[in-house]
Amino acid sequence: MHMLNKLKNFGPGVIVTAAFIGPGTITACTLAGANYGYVLLWALVFATIATIVLQEMSARVGIVTQKGLGEVINQSLADSFWKWPLFALIIIAICIGNAAYEAGNLVGAALGIEAITNPNKWIFRGSIIALTAIGAIILMQGTYRQIERILIGLVSTMALAFIITFFLVKPDFSLLFKGLVSPAIPDGSLLTVIALIGTTVVPYNLFLHASTAKSHWSKPEDIPKARSDTIVSIGLGGLIAILVTSTAAASIFTLGLSVNNALDMAIIFEPTFGSLSKYLLGIGLFSAGLSSVITAPLATAYVISELLNLKGDVNSKSFRLISISIIVIGALLSMANVKPIQIIILAQFANGLLLPIIAGFLLYAMNNKSMLGQYANTKWSNFLGFSVLLFTAFLGVRLIAKSLGLY
Repeated sequence: MHMLNKLKNFGPGVIVTAAFIGPGTITACTLAGANYGYVLLWALVFATIATIVLQEMSARVGIVTQKGLGEVINQSLADSFWKWPLFALIIIAICIGNAAYEAGNLVGAALGIEAITNPNKWIFRGSIIALTAIGAIILMQGTYRQIERILIGLVSTMALAFIITFFLVKPDFSLLFKGLVSPAIPDGSLLTVIALIGTTVVPYNLFLHASTAKSHWSKPEDIPKARSDTIVSIGLGGLIAILVTSTAAASIFTLGLSVNNALDMAIIFEPTFGSLSKYLLGIGLFSAGLSSVITAPLATAYVISELLNLKGDVNSKSFRLISISIIVIGALLSMANVKPIQIIILAQFANGLLLPIIAGFLLYAMNNKSMLGQYANTKWSNFLGFSVLLFTAFLGVRLIAKSLGLY
């Protein structure tokens, strides 16, 4: 019974994990391990810690104020000239970014199905249609608690699949440990480092966490429970990313092979490590895709609803209309003959611009004692928060420069 009560405290952190461990992260981790072995694992350790620091603040804002981050920003900028230009930037960036990522999520989940069956145009398209329908039904019919439970199930399945695959390939634990604790950037790997951090520290998750935390907890005394949920859930997400990178390092990098995505890794695995590993990878990729198919529209709906003061929750008409629009646009992009690479580059640009701005607003809110009282940031929290903010600003500049072709 005590264990059951502990499990009830999990939810919002798991939703954030479901959001950032999508096919984009799985692909970035696969390529990092395949091209550089265990050397870049430290970047995932940094990204996981940075995500925990920012997401804990976001959850605290939601619980203490019983408002989403969008509502807090709206309140803070009530009479400011910058309010509507900033809102327009956030809404456009979130909509473009999440529609592009939704296409990637659908494609990733469909690749997971292809890995288990056989690569085929009709299986791929049928999978996209089925996944779009499943995602839409969950968002249209599900209450907040039901959506939370579905995502907890998908994250657990994904974690189990990647843990078993990791042990099947017998990684070199001494090299793995060295990669975790020794920061190094080999020639040509800087953009991979940026990709690993950029797919983990995601601006829309700050909105998502504050909104889901206020739905899950109702009083400041719940902050320790929220903190445990954040540390354990996002720590699990970081562990999944490390396992995927290490699996690619132990197999593809060690064998001297090359891959373009996680499906290639699944195909390589069958003759080398047996069919079980192929199925596990397929299940892991499918779970990662489907969990993110649900969270990207959810986050978009929270952001727009809060910034525009549209009253209601996950069951309101406006909320559902926004979330379904993102799924439909993502589905159309994923089935278009042109790969949505330009849109994904645009999404990277939007995220690079948005992350330092949203993180800056979050830190501003965390130091507002009239709003948070004794739950405002301590000096130590501010030090950690500003360190992450500076690094994400640097990351944002690099991502923008890359998407503009300047780097």
